[in-house]
Amino acid sequence: MSQSASRKGATRAADIPADILAALSRGQLQSATLAEGLALDQAVLLHNVFPKLSPQALKAAEDVYRLGILKRMEGLGAILLGELGAAGIAQCQSHGSDTVRGWACFMIGAQHGLDLAARLAAIRPLADDAHFGVREWAWMAVRPHLGKDLDGAIAHLTAWTASPSERLRRFASEALRPRGVWCTHIAALKQRPEQALPILSPLQADPTVYVQDSVANWLNDAAKDQSEWVRGLCRQWLQGDPSAATRRICQRAMRNLATSNM
Repeated sequence: MSQSASRKGATRAADIPADILAALSRGQLQSATLAEGLALDQAVLLHNVFPKLSPQALKAAEDVYRLGILKRMEGLGAILLGELGAAGIAQCQSHGSDTVRGWACFMIGAQHGLDLAARLAAIRPLADDAHFGVREWAWMAVRPHLGKDLDGAIAHLTAWTASPSERLRRFASEALRPRGVWCTHIAALKQRPEQALPILSPLQADPTVYVQDSVANWLNDAAKDQSEWVRGLCRQWLQGDPSAATRRICQRAMRNLATSNM
């Protein structure tokens, strides 16, 4: 599982060597870049990891392969959960392929009958995964559930902002971005972004760039609908002797706004 960290990886699908692409598609190698993760053949991967899937599951998967990447991951997660049950989550979660661990994320997202606390507890190890791609799949997989219980999600994720893991602190911010990437917007946070202050405020001086960028992107999202609120919050955060981290967050948060009077 350390192979992806030891090689640079291709930034374009056309530049991925054939042997690397084959190894990715067989689940023998982790992706080193987003381009590699998107280019691998999930049909080949599914057959290699789960060679005994039922004909019905394989038929359903054929339709899913035609979808965009997020819908494909969601679809395969639902198929695998239906075929393997909760036991399949652990099997996927422990696999060496980041894409297979991504399927585990969406299996957790597809589970019925979990309350929010249980779902977040289940996704937590994947949100803290060493691979960048798995961490993205983790928040995408549970975001619909977070949006349906926004108050509960904010309450639970506020506790994550105190985690020693920068990955979990970043998840707390990234999972509830008002607009986000590859995901449905959260209308309530576009209208009233101040609801998320219990998450944002503890992270306003986070020492890691990984978390700083997420908080800044959260506020940049919010600025598209509530620009004055973002300006006001940044003015508040920058009072006194703010840390370099806070200054960086606010600068990036307002990067798409007209020059303010701060």
